[in-house]
Amino acid sequence: MEYRPEGCLFETPSNQRYISTPEGLSEAMEKGVILEAKAVLCTSSHDLVTELPCARGIIPREEGAIGITEGKTRDIALISRVNKLVCFKVSELYLNENGELEAKLSRKAAQLDCMRNYISKLVPGDIIDARISHMEKFGSFVDIGCGIPSLIPIDTISVSRISHPSDRFIPGQLIKVIIKGREDERILLTHKELLGTWEENARRFKAGETVPGVIRSIESYGVFVELAPNLAGLAEPREGISAGQSVSVYIKAIVPEKMKVKLIIVDVCGEYTPPKEIDYFIRSDHIDHWKYSTESSEKNISSSF
Repeated sequence: MEYRPEGCLFETPSNQRYISTPEGLSEAMEKGVILEAKAVLCTSSHDLVTELPCARGIIPREEGAIGITEGKTRDIALISRVNKLVCFKVSELYLNENGELEAKLSRKAAQLDCMRNYISKLVPGDIIDARISHMEKFGSFVDIGCGIPSLIPIDTISVSRISHPSDRFIPGQLIKVIIKGREDERILLTHKELLGTWEENARRFKAGETVPGVIRSIESYGVFVELAPNLAGLAEPREGISAGQSVSVYIKAIVPEKMKVKLIIVDVCGEYTPPKEIDYFIRSDHIDHWKYSTESSEKNISSSF
């Protein structure tokens, strides 16, 4: 069985077959198959009601997520699933007092299955899918499988510094992450290593070109402008600008031995730059070591897993 972030199974032919008929739900229950449907209501007692073509699906509060019963997971984790796809296992089928088919579902059972057969087997350096669930100033929370949450700290999102994860991601976005390690029951993640080394990014630009950029920070000695998520250059000071603005910049020089890109701001093009589509440089499902620095640089910026 493949374990993915919530929202990845719903449109698959097998999921649609299982949820569309009572016979399909019965078969899924017998086989222990993980299914998906949209949560359309969270009741006052925090039970989730799901939209099934052939039945009313109910995820009782205590079956809504790992840790709910013990108080380790807050009820907002259930409330926030309304109007979103949720995974579950079918635990019971029955007729209600009106003679209508209802299905008792367990999201917790799906998560325990995912933990046991997938997440517990991940090792540092593994590259997996994740979905952006919500963002805070300190980092982005992601679903790493069946709604199980983890955090990408803001300083591991990219080499180019950002003020908020929304500079890089949008809610619901499917991304790649690297398993960095474990701390007690928490899975530690990183993302920046997937966005390329200094040299891989710098290779896309040439001195003499004028290219788009985003102002990331303004210092007394110059302005840091992001050319790519893992590449920023320093422009000469300029008045009347602010972080987050979209600009066009002239590339004066690219200096690999110092890992520097010298820029001149040509024009301010906008007040806000939405996150761009992410371009990943690593296509494999595992890495052991990553070195951002160039061979000619005295700096050693690297990661080992």
